[in-house]
Amino acid sequence: MTQPQTDNAYSVDVLMQQARQLAANYRRATGKTLAGVSGELSTYDAIRLLHLAPAAEQIGYDAIGTEQSGDLHNDKVQIKGRTIFSDTKTTYRIGQLKMEQNWDSVVLVLLNDDYEPFEIYEIDRETLVENVIDKQSKKAKKGAMTVARFKKIATLAWSNEWVSEEEAR
Repeated sequence: MTQPQTDNAYSVDVLMQQARQLAANYRRATGKTLAGVSGELSTYDAIRLLHLAPAAEQIGYDAIGTEQSGDLHNDKVQIKGRTIFSDTKTTYRIGQLKMEQNWDSVVLVLLNDDYEPFEIYEIDRETLVENVIDKQSKKAKKGAMTVARFKKIATLAWSNEWVSEEEAR
């Protein structure tokens, strides 16, 4: 009979850190990104850093706010993520928002070149709808919103600058 590992080499925290390193190294070596990694890391980081609970079912939202989530308490939260690379001058867009789904808030996790979170922005549905609806046609605009636009209308919910060196370890 084998003994269980005490260091838990397969803990989610360890695996996510390895995924960050792999994705960053892959991009540096090839100039390409690994599909899906930013989204998974963003969901993981939002849940961990904003004290959210993962949603049991994937029906338009990714997590639910807990008592420790502050303003997001009991909110159904849609999570978006974007890696911002320092060596590109592109305009970054977030994935299309699921406006027809049942959710209360959207959080946008911004990751750096090393796939580490540096900022998380939050916006409630009402404010987002006011800024996404095309005033001419009264319909939701198709496509994705830019990161710059999202940041302009959202609230900064978390920043790595708020984290002490002790907490970062």
